[in-house]
Amino acid sequence: MIHTSQADAITVSSGNLRKKAAFGLLSVAFGLLFLNPIPAHADDRAIVHRVPPVYPEVAKRMHISGTVKVVTTIDATGNVTNAEGQGANKILSSAAEEAVKHWKFAPGSGVDTMTIQINFAE
Repeated sequence: MIHTSQADAITVSSGNLRKKAAFGLLSVAFGLLFLNPIPAHADDRAIVHRVPPVYPEVAKRMHISGTVKVVTTIDATGNVTNAEGQGANKILSSAAEEAVKHWKFAPGSGVDTMTIQINFAE
């Protein structure tokens, strides 16, 4: 998205070439600042392929449920290079990590980190 704003009117004397040149360069610099694409953040990366987590049978039998936050590292090609579960039972964390490791994201400009929440409910 390109944001533009209307600046206050600037009057340049027609007899002063140096001020005109400076104003022109400044205008070009601001134009380039707003027109250059901004690299996508991990939050902007679309999920191309999602593997659903398997609810571990032992967790079902023990009525273990909860939300696992998986801190995920994504490389420039969209592959998951690391997934670490946080804040839940180890059984659920392992299942969530294993699923997210097989996800595929849209390519990006570099390595990004994203936190994904996986909810295990009975």
